[in-house]
Amino acid sequence: MSAVISKKTFDFLSKLEKNNNRDWFNDNKNLYTDAQSNVLNFLEDLISQMGSFDESLLKIDPKKSMFRIYRDTRFSKDKIPYKTNFGASLGMGKGSQKAGYYFHLEPGKSFIAGGIYMPESTTLKEVRKEISLYGADFLKVINDKNFKQYFPELDQDDKLKKVPQGFEKEDPMGEYLKLKSFIVVYNLKDAEILDQNAATNISKVFEAMKPFNDFLNAPFLNVSE
Repeated sequence: MSAVISKKTFDFLSKLEKNNNRDWFNDNKNLYTDAQSNVLNFLEDLISQMGSFDESLLKIDPKKSMFRIYRDTRFSKDKIPYKTNFGASLGMGKGSQKAGYYFHLEPGKSFIAGGIYMPESTTLKEVRKEISLYGADFLKVINDKNFKQYFPELDQDDKLKKVPQGFEKEDPMGEYLKLKSFIVVYNLKDAEILDQNAATNISKVFEAMKPFNDFLNAPFLNVSE
């Protein structure tokens, strides 16, 4: 039987948003540990199902993939101590040099994402070169019917105004070369998250994303990790 996200997990996150302080959290630590365990079980199931199309994910430890709920407030004006979501990086994160997957659970704001987020300059340049050289292949991936039904467009945040140095201004792939991250996002309704078949359904969306990740990872296949 597939693991499911419990309504109690959503209830905990909703209560935490309204009572985001250490006293309330410590008094209700049992609600947190129950919710954390629930999400962990769900991730184990999700990763197992995703392994059918991406075996590299089976090496991921679900516990290590989950982000801490405690916020780092050292350099932030916002001193709220806890995140109001559960997040898990399945090979994806800021500065990562490899395209991967991301799961975000939050009442009314859940989503899944994939690609490369804010890579280092050397990685970014290699990805841009790949897109410039193999533009037709890239367009084939992002215009694929199965991909397009979940991801109509790439995320446009922090996009450059001009084609970056090192590339022709008239490069036909210029609009994509302006991107600093190569990310796709699929927003999830609460009902989709709480569905009995959520892990299977979400895995299918991630599977549609895999050719996109494969293209982004292509320049680094012969580079040891």
